Amino acid sequence: MTLLQTVTDGFSLDPAVVVQALLVLVGAYVAGRTVSGALTRIADRFLAQRFRVTLLIPIVKFVIYGGALYVTATLLFKLTTAQLVAFSGVLGVAVGLGLKDLFADIVGGLVLVTEQPYQIGDMVTIGNHYGEVVDIGIRSTKLYTLDDTMVTVPNYLFFNEAIANANDGNAEMLVTVTFQVDPGSDANRARDIVEEALLSSQYVYVSDAAPVEVFVSDELHYRMVEGRAYVNDLRNQLRFESDVSERVLAAFAAADIESPQVPASVADGAEG
Repeated sequence: MTLLQTVTDGFSLDPAVVVQALLVLVGAYVAGRTVSGALTRIADRFLAQRFRVTLLIPIVKFVIYGGALYVTATLLFKLTTAQLVAFSGVLGVAVGLGLKDLFADIVGGLVLVTEQPYQIGDMVTIGNHYGEVVDIGIRSTKLYTLDDTMVTVPNYLFFNEAIANANDGNAEMLVTVTFQVDPGSDANRARDIVEEALLSSQYVYVSDAAPVEVFVSDELHYRMVEGRAYVNDLRNQLRFESDVSERVLAAFAAADIESPQVPASVADGAEG
């Protein structure tokens, strides 16, 4: 008996059984989408505490889909020990012939659910992509970027790419805003302006563990004023940056703090 015959010996082609298996798979897909959407809507009502709910979404989806696959296999197959071994061999051949990426995606999805380097709602960088995690599926993770783009990232990249998580399950997130001023300008005054703008923003979050900090450093042709503060909700990142930048630039103009001027020698070199 061949390997294929061993595997298919317990396979049922009864039309009623096939219909039942398809209904199970379709039902699991609908249930997964419905539960995921419901949990997402519930999470949005909790605002800062939404991560406690979004944590459940990939786990529930994997349980639903895994249960559906088990039920489907039970309906279509009656696997003996020999058939189970043979099926494992067929699966190994299939993976080697071209399904290795699919298999790696599924394994990566399982690892993501168990180790949780990020969860739905986190702001992460995967490869060259930065955005909010909006879905963790069996094969891929979806990111919603700051420029309103949905990016689908295969889960196998979890094994190959460094992953940076900006908030690690918290609503608050560190945001950095930088300004360049002329070396002749009053650096202390510039520092005070940036600090005041950060502290007075409606989007800032301040605590003993999340202070507002401002640093001044000398660069080649300018001084860098860098402000660091936590935004109260990561979804307000762009609003926070815009709010602080607008008020800092207006205060710089009122205080005669000028932008750096490019030296003539540098400008001439760039033109040449």
